[in-house]
Amino acid sequence: MSGQANSLRAILLALGANFAIFVSKLVAALITGSGAMLAEAVHSLADCGNQGLLLLGMRQADRPPSDEYPLGWGRALYFWSFLVAILLFSVGGMFSIYEGIHKFSHPEPLKWPWLAVGVLAFGVVAESISMHGCLKEVNKARDGRSLWRWFRETRSSELLVIFGEDLAALLGLTIALIAVLATMLTGNLLYDAGGTIAIGVLLVVVAVVVASEVKDLLIGQGVEPKRREELVAFINAQPEVDVLLNLITLQMGPDVMVAVKARMSPAPDQTALVEAINRVERAMKTQFPDVRWSFFEPDIAD
Repeated sequence: MSGQANSLRAILLALGANFAIFVSKLVAALITGSGAMLAEAVHSLADCGNQGLLLLGMRQADRPPSDEYPLGWGRALYFWSFLVAILLFSVGGMFSIYEGIHKFSHPEPLKWPWLAVGVLAFGVVAESISMHGCLKEVNKARDGRSLWRWFRETRSSELLVIFGEDLAALLGLTIALIAVLATMLTGNLLYDAGGTIAIGVLLVVVAVVVASEVKDLLIGQGVEPKRREELVAFINAQPEVDVLLNLITLQMGPDVMVAVKARMSPAPDQTALVEAINRVERAMKTQFPDVRWSFFEPDIAD
């Protein structure tokens, strides 16, 4: 779970930054003829569409449960996040690689190169602001973990995707800036083509890594390891519970489903046993507000 992280804020910040960058890069690409710049413009446009899909996913995830969808729509967010990763791979990465190969075979001189440098510098600043906002939300969720460990363990697919997109965009802008400057200084147009291909490879790598993480959520992951440890400790600490025999969790977008099998403390009758189970479930949902569904089975062995 993303804890207190505000994924919506990170998405809207990234959407605003990417739209401004897209407009500036598209104008510069048309004027300068830079392949790296055009690749970056396409990447920024794809990012805008991607963030729109994430917003759609968040809206769908809020739909209430029904007879047809008894556990709600929370996992719809994973589908849209996975689709975003696919689009990042195809529209962003593969197009950039194609454009770079085309530039190798049909090099075109840069026009108004300083305009390209200015736009890329603006893009670096705007994307840095977006990345800073994303990192603020990530830091709320990672709880002292390294960024890589958070990336591997988080169940917040939308924040994971925004982080991957922002990182790829910032590195891509830097590569494009270096490619344009190298072309200006040397007059060798191969630097521009090489920069375009490098951007494409970067996007493909990020897209594959992000898609791999979201795939696990689509299959059906439990809660984050630390969250599971907290749940186990909490249930074992309840006086009504003698021994926790088994705990199954399932992340359902922003919500969690929990199935508990436990040996209960002795109760005088069935009514008292049911009341004890209800007390444990109420306490668990109070302590862990993201637990929306709870299934509790008393038993003597797993």
